[in-house]
Amino acid sequence: MTKPATTTSGTDVLRRVEDRVLWLSSAIIHHANRVRPNPSGLKVGGHQASSASMVSIMTALWFNHLRPQDRVSVKPHASPVLHALNHLLGGLDASYLPRLREFGGLQSYPSRTKDPDPADYSTGSVGIGATAPIWGAVSRRYVETAFGGAGTGRQYSLVGDAELDEGAVWEAVLDPGVAELGEIVWIVDLNRQSLDRIVPNIAADKLQGMFAAAGWQVIRLKYGRLLEDLFTRPGGAELRQRIDAMTNPEYQRLLRCDAPELRRRLPGDGPTSAAIAQLLADLDDTTLVDAIANLGGHDLDALDDAFREIDDSRPTVIFAYTIKGYGLATKGHPQNHSALLTDAQMRELADRLGADLDDPWRPFPDGSPEQDLCRATAERLRRPEFPVTAPPPVPADFGRTPTGTATTQAALGRALLDLTREAPETARRVVTVSPDVSSTTNLGGWVNKVGVWSVQERPDWFADDAETILHWREKPTGQHIELGIAEVNLVGLLGELGATWSRWGQPLLPIGVLYDPFVERALEPWSYGIYAGGQSILIGTPSGVTLAPEGGAHQSIKTPSIGLEQPGCLTYEPAFALDAEWTLLAALGQLGKPGGSSAYLRLSTRPVDQNLANVPADPAARERRRRQVVAGAYPLRRVAGAVVTIAAMGAVVPEALDAAARLDQIGIPADVVCVTSPDLLYRAVRARQGHEEAETWVLDQVFPADRATPLVTVLDGHPHTLSFLATINRVKTTALGVTRFGQSGSLEDVYRHHGLDADSIVRAALDVTG
Repeated sequence: MTKPATTTSGTDVLRRVEDRVLWLSSAIIHHANRVRPNPSGLKVGGHQASSASMVSIMTALWFNHLRPQDRVSVKPHASPVLHALNHLLGGLDASYLPRLREFGGLQSYPSRTKDPDPADYSTGSVGIGATAPIWGAVSRRYVETAFGGAGTGRQYSLVGDAELDEGAVWEAVLDPGVAELGEIVWIVDLNRQSLDRIVPNIAADKLQGMFAAAGWQVIRLKYGRLLEDLFTRPGGAELRQRIDAMTNPEYQRLLRCDAPELRRRLPGDGPTSAAIAQLLADLDDTTLVDAIANLGGHDLDALDDAFREIDDSRPTVIFAYTIKGYGLATKGHPQNHSALLTDAQMRELADRLGADLDDPWRPFPDGSPEQDLCRATAERLRRPEFPVTAPPPVPADFGRTPTGTATTQAALGRALLDLTREAPETARRVVTVSPDVSSTTNLGGWVNKVGVWSVQERPDWFADDAETILHWREKPTGQHIELGIAEVNLVGLLGELGATWSRWGQPLLPIGVLYDPFVERALEPWSYGIYAGGQSILIGTPSGVTLAPEGGAHQSIKTPSIGLEQPGCLTYEPAFALDAEWTLLAALGQLGKPGGSSAYLRLSTRPVDQNLANVPADPAARERRRRQVVAGAYPLRRVAGAVVTIAAMGAVVPEALDAAARLDQIGIPADVVCVTSPDLLYRAVRARQGHEEAETWVLDQVFPADRATPLVTVLDGHPHTLSFLATINRVKTTALGVTRFGQSGSLEDVYRHHGLDADSIVRAALDVTG
């Protein structure tokens, strides 16, 4: 990667632009809280101090170093700075500046999908925005290798120092493959404050050592030019030693002092105090006050030097020391996180920065050097339009009818291999991701077929070992990405792989596979990836208490309802191998396009007799079944004069069929409905009620009013997932499922313990029918 070309500009001009960015970011928040009418009285919020600490960094980056091919993730609380920059560069109309956190206006945090101005990454959940560019770098490389057109470019993360407390950050930094991604640059806003306090010991040296140990280049940007110059004078070495040794709270207190107070406090009472006092005596008051706040993260020249040091052969982290609230009346105050400047303080700020509180969005004059710089920068950063390639068509049905005994988990691997034969162009777009569970989730055949993606090709030292079944061929053209045991990394990468169609016009069909109990561990970053526009398929397998011998720690309970409730996502839990194939293909068909959707599939390792699926042999009837499977449910067993309906989902469908047969024997005819997607059925119910738009035909075909009977629902998960089905025809109902932590045992014992066995279903049917 070539070094970025810097744009020469007069330092004074750039400083005036920096002042305007500080003013606009502060005024955006001020207007939202103190000017715009607020009838409810509910706090609007915003973070003037957190924005101010980033102004210098972002001004230097945007105006001197950023290139069109680069991408930037902005820390959540600095979103007003991003909006200010976008406005100055012509990417955001002034009419939006008064509309922070207003409905239809600027979002509280940067959003790719909801903000009216450009945001490369959605941020907001602390730590997730920081790591997203790592997975963006992998995705760009993948697209460039496989299809071309993604080019090169740095991936910047502007990170708040408190974000480094998040475990997700270190899961990403420590992944072995990250050390090979030289385009990654993190800039840590080291303002040494969190939401509530000054952090007593930010442990900067330890953090820098952790990054270095992970193979990153570490650049320390602590002091600005003014302080560095003072350090060279007599008494300067003692001054540096004094500042370096003081605690964060003591230093922050100095930021709130005037010159006489600084002359009293700064020398301290140690053996070096006389030398420091003599140095300070030679400084005028203004220079002294400016010097104590002259940190590297606010010195444009020092920032330029740091950016020029970046080594593109490995990831880089720049620790930029800053002051929270820099340039504001609240600078350095321990409670400034959500503090708002008063009207008087805003007027003083306007006077100092050459702005006007009564005309806060006034532009630079036409023909001024500042306006010329903004226009030249906007032109330099203009990105080319990427034509969007439509994803290739996905087959709806491979035409096979599984027989014998099979699992839905095994059907996943089989369907992926079938895709390579039946639709190779579509299969070429598939990329699978797994946290070290490829073989145990039946991806072995797929991995052997397509290879493992890697930045560079590596030798397979077991290629000639006859006993090796899973061949680990690592190469840049592979289609499987293996991560360490870190589910947050997996879903972070899924989100970025699923956004390539909107970034570079090249759609991918990403599938992430993990153990279903760990979906909850990855839930928040997965949800955030969907919010940010990433379209992917998450497959949880094996699942439920059906994983009986593994015990409670590996038995998921809430995941079916999580899938039902997750926006931007379809959820399926198939019972049979063919259902798994059909729903997977349907989910693939929703990826990589405007208006597309993510999906969550919950699969099982329970072997099930596939003849129980009773797949119609007639082509038209088979297609009708397929459409019902994909729409959410199908009638699996219908009998004349049914007086009860059993609606079952996933691995417990055999128990439902067994119970129905036994009920028949005692004169209680029972229908059985196989539910494949409670999510889609619930949307259909809400559409009938006028709450949202969705197709409702499946309700008429599977739950027709003329066959309305008392209802028993059963699934290997929390019973409330299916309990809404009784509202379709307003029938009496009882819901079976799992409401307690599981435990080890045989499948029969565990099902009996949770009331999922055929006996329990029969008893429930007898109760509900009276």
